Amino acid sequence: MKLLTVAGTCTALASVTHLMIIVGGGNWYRFFGAGEQMATMQEQGSSYPAMVTFVIACILALWSLYAFSGAKLIAKLPFTKSVLTIISLIFLARGLLAIPVVILADSPYMAELASNMDFMIISSLICLIIGSCYALGTYQLMREVNS
Repeated sequence: MKLLTVAGTCTALASVTHLMIIVGGGNWYRFFGAGEQMATMQEQGSSYPAMVTFVIACILALWSLYAFSGAKLIAKLPFTKSVLTIISLIFLARGLLAIPVVILADSPYMAELASNMDFMIISSLICLIIGSCYALGTYQLMREVNS
């Protein structure tokens, strides 16, 4: 269950980072790849970037709870194995597909991301690592239950 603990901890850190982006403002939105439009909207006083970022932080926090549930660090949550499988697939898809999508898609936002390939590579690797921890930890959980 160590892998799910690592996955949950990483996801909790990602959730906290998203909350820090809200507080950090436009430059934080830019640094973490949200794009110039989101950064500019935040700097102009729009609540939209903060709302979107807060929803992402909440989703990541919930995913973290599911990892901790699978690791048996907290009470069992409903549909734990199914939810952990879906989370694994989302992280792995983000890690594997983001760079090809950014390169092939035709939009100003994707062009902006393509111009920051260092960010794309690093964030994709992070998602692959976290997704692998979720996937392998979920596999161990399922084997343990079936043993």
